[in-house]
Amino acid sequence: MSKISLLGIPHDGNSSWLRGAAEAPPLIRRELASDAYSSWSETGFDLSDSFIDHGDVDFTQPGDPWERIESEVGRALDAGHPLISLGGDHAISWPVLRAVRRRHPSLTILHIDAHPDIYHAYGDNPRSHTSPFARIMEERLADRLIQIGLRTINDHHRDQFRRFDVEVVEMRHFKEGLRLDLKTPAYVSMDIDALDPAFAPGISHREPGGFTTRQVIGLIQGIDQPIVAADVVEYNASQDLSNQTALVAAKLVKEIAGMMLQTNGAPVG
Repeated sequence: MSKISLLGIPHDGNSSWLRGAAEAPPLIRRELASDAYSSWSETGFDLSDSFIDHGDVDFTQPGDPWERIESEVGRALDAGHPLISLGGDHAISWPVLRAVRRRHPSLTILHIDAHPDIYHAYGDNPRSHTSPFARIMEERLADRLIQIGLRTINDHHRDQFRRFDVEVVEMRHFKEGLRLDLKTPAYVSMDIDALDPAFAPGISHREPGGFTTRQVIGLIQGIDQPIVAADVVEYNASQDLSNQTALVAAKLVKEIAGMMLQTNGAPVG
């Protein structure tokens, strides 16, 4: 296993506040390909020739965008490599996981985010980017959902946690060296707004009190089960400063990719 699939999902039609996340995939790719930065992951993998880029999902054709996402993710997974999807807002995780789950009957989601994104619906929209994990758990697209970094929890969220048996590590309780105790292959859902806005200002919903970039990398590098797929979502270039958040997003893609290779048995170096 020495390749990682990439797929852009430029869709932000279910964002509840600002649009702009749909513009993210090519901007993250630009930073991944830039000669200004190392192509090596911290875990010792040269990623310069490791990505198989399946392009962006085309939403200009008629039809349900969710069906199109699920179909294109399935096609990318058919290549046989772990997949990183570049959002887009967080709503895209639901159709992505439909395709992933068909190939992985045992699956744990590690969801890193400032927000639970588990509203039953928001603004009468069951596809809202505030609701994907309600749909994901209703459809039993994972055996476990672990949410880390949350700092916007309300009573409805707590009811949903109980309903779906969600395992939550609130940001106020997070400590360095957190052990995840994973038992199955993993899906990483990485919302850029999990980071403190000081590190990633280019997001639609800034929530102070979040992770440093180093802490998020530490979480990713602590995964000891095969990472079979991931998404990196909610980068909004219209809110960015000096391209800072695009670089952070690309760094996280590289570290997720490096851990995909490591946990799926690729030789180092």
